[in-house]
Amino acid sequence: MEVSRIRALRGPNLWSRHTSIEAIVACKGPETEIDTIPGFEARLRARFPDLGQLQPRGHSTSVAMAHVLEAAALSLQAQAGCPVTFSRCHATLETGVYQVVVEYSEEAVGRLALELAETLIQAAVDDTPFDLASALARLREVDEDVRLGPSTGSIVQAAVERGIPFRRLTEGSLVQFGWGSKQRRIQAAEMDTTSAIAESIAQDKELTKRLLLAAGVPVPVGRPVADIEDAWVAAQEIGLPVVVKPQDGNQGKGVTVNITSREQLEMAYKVACEFRDDIMVERYLPGYDYRLLVVGDKLVAAARRDPPFVIGDGVHTVRQLVDQVNADPRRGDGHATSLTKIRFDEIAIARLEMQGLTAESVPPKGKRVVLRNNANLSTGGTATDVTDDVHPEVAARAVAAAQMVGLDICGVDVVCDSVLKPLEEQGGGMVEVNAAPGLRMHLNPSFGKGRAVGEAIISSMFPNGEDGRIPVVAVTGTNGKTTTVRLIAHLFMANGQTVGMTNTDGVYIQGRRIDSGDCSGPKSARNVLLNPTVDAAVFETARGGVLREGLAFDRCKVAVVTNIGLGDHLGLNFITTVDELAVLKRVIVQNVAPDGTAVLNAADPIVAAMADNCSGKVTFFAADRHLPVMATHRAQGNRVVYVDGDAIVAAEGMVKHRVPLAEIPITRNGTIGFQVENVMASVAAGWAAGLEWDVIRKGLATFMNDSDNAPGRFNVFDYRGATLIADYGHNPDAMSALVNAVEAMPGKRRSVVISGAGDRRDEDIRQQTEILGKAFDDVLLYQDACQRGRADGEVIGLLREGLVGAPRTTHVEEITGEFIAIDKALARLQPGDLCLILVDQVEEALAHIAKRIAEG
Repeated sequence: MEVSRIRALRGPNLWSRHTSIEAIVACKGPETEIDTIPGFEARLRARFPDLGQLQPRGHSTSVAMAHVLEAAALSLQAQAGCPVTFSRCHATLETGVYQVVVEYSEEAVGRLALELAETLIQAAVDDTPFDLASALARLREVDEDVRLGPSTGSIVQAAVERGIPFRRLTEGSLVQFGWGSKQRRIQAAEMDTTSAIAESIAQDKELTKRLLLAAGVPVPVGRPVADIEDAWVAAQEIGLPVVVKPQDGNQGKGVTVNITSREQLEMAYKVACEFRDDIMVERYLPGYDYRLLVVGDKLVAAARRDPPFVIGDGVHTVRQLVDQVNADPRRGDGHATSLTKIRFDEIAIARLEMQGLTAESVPPKGKRVVLRNNANLSTGGTATDVTDDVHPEVAARAVAAAQMVGLDICGVDVVCDSVLKPLEEQGGGMVEVNAAPGLRMHLNPSFGKGRAVGEAIISSMFPNGEDGRIPVVAVTGTNGKTTTVRLIAHLFMANGQTVGMTNTDGVYIQGRRIDSGDCSGPKSARNVLLNPTVDAAVFETARGGVLREGLAFDRCKVAVVTNIGLGDHLGLNFITTVDELAVLKRVIVQNVAPDGTAVLNAADPIVAAMADNCSGKVTFFAADRHLPVMATHRAQGNRVVYVDGDAIVAAEGMVKHRVPLAEIPITRNGTIGFQVENVMASVAAGWAAGLEWDVIRKGLATFMNDSDNAPGRFNVFDYRGATLIADYGHNPDAMSALVNAVEAMPGKRRSVVISGAGDRRDEDIRQQTEILGKAFDDVLLYQDACQRGRADGEVIGLLREGLVGAPRTTHVEEITGEFIAIDKALARLQPGDLCLILVDQVEEALAHIAKRIAEG
């Protein structure tokens, strides 16, 4: 079994909406039917009893090794605790070759699971050991390393439940919610609106105390100290007992409380210095340690934190009791679990000594043995939810503290006997204010109910039902995609919106190109959605990107399918038929938002059939409004766009919007049929996106199909009285559309310059010149620099074969080099002639044509 071309499908894809790992798996001989391998399945199940059933899909009854790989990779993840359920094994037309697809929740875990599944299978084949426990442990370890922690994870989960898209920007906790100009970002439990100054203030405990005092919040007295001697002086000034802690600390690191002697103070000072250089001493407040969580201007959760402790049973030693407590599955080594294991270190031993105990002491039954000076969860403490007990005055003080420091999300540490009454009445106080506070104690407290703090944070960032989404329009099809994308983007710009656009020419922000090349894939689209200036996004969605990585978005506002026709790129990446191509292209239709719209070409039956796969509304477009699909759809009160005489009409029920073709320059008064189709698709998309009709009309009137605005898309030039047309058409459907367009234009003698893309099928290359041979007198065939896997001269040979028996063509030339071919064509032109140049290197060829025109 050979596993190759492993891909991560990071968005909705050909197979499902799930993120998945896809691999090509080649099986040979007995591997195509494991029943023919004696004892294989028994050995396999002995090594992995929870594998589950091996069931091939479709008409096949035989189980190939690829099916085993699929099932094992999914089951290993599931047994490791990952929430995955989807997998697929698809047999290709190549004998013994399969496409294996397995869902993942974390990409690194999915890749490792596939690797371990392959190892498992090989072990079963060779009858060698497979350490299942170790494999599952590796998966869990990787999962814990890469997945979001509980604090950030709770915020992300709340966003998902609200339908707000998210994207991790780093391997850490920096997450973006929403898209473009509607986006917000968090770093763990810290918002993008939190200033660096506020965070800096929170880290400076002494400054924080001064500010809280100014706000009328009770705080314990204290001051920074220079050394141990100064610390003892401060303790005497304040009065014992005191607290020693780093001036800039977190998670309770280096904090020692209830210090009553110089010996204890010196030890505490040394401990604090292990974490920071700046140390402070402050009054010890008796009572319990509480954490109050403030989000915005509200207290959303509160918990009492208790230091780690064990209860004696008169039988076991302290060390044994700690081991028993740490055996609780809720306790882990990091922050991934709801509780952290109690550390049995020097600090714990020192705390035992203060109680007259050692690690080997056997406490009497019922005795509470404390193992830490502070109550942080990160050192093994526990939390009890007290949110419903907090007195309004205590809550108000916590909010005032957060606002004085300037924190949007704030953890306020309070020491007092009870939160049931105001702090002033009990001599309590606020000892710290924390930026990016941990949320574990509120999400999964040791005792009491968890609080929806993730939802509170998301509601603070996205109020009133906002979902952080900007309008996203995805455009796919065989031909017309780029022009349609450019025109839709222009309509949004006419509405005063900042538009991000991707297509085969590059990435554009408000018409300015920021990246060049073929940018019709998901990576470029994701970059647009990252841009904080973008109000609307229009994406050309090519088949290659969807196959390679899936979509860049979870759902779109509008999906446009221009056409499928005879297809293009057939035979590549296991897409061999027009129907298979249509299944791939309809991925954007399947991922239209419930309140979105699919814009579909009713004149193309395969495209029209995609309406059944749309969860939103459907708008059909076609020049002929009498097509049964169009007539039925309109009769049902749905939207249609069509041509009526000299105008494009958009109709819904009895309402009609009419735009004269004469006011749409790109159509040349309606004479260029394929541009009329592109306009209808664009009008329907703008309408679906909620643009006003005055805006749509203005946008159509101001969109010019020149080489600057739409390079290589039927750009028309005048050269010495002859008409030049430059276009990037590269498949039979495009040739037919171009022939129909130029036949409506005057031209004495007609010539065409063409090459062919080597990655098309032979019949597709031949068919292009078969079509052109019926409409052009001169055909100049050129070989470009990139043959895409073809031998020298092979493409030109296929193009010439297509001209055999051509009814109109009388002159054929074969030329090496695109620019040389263009120059030869221009040299043959006379006033009144027409020349269609099918460019390959779009920008370079257009620049060359512009130079020749300028030279006269």
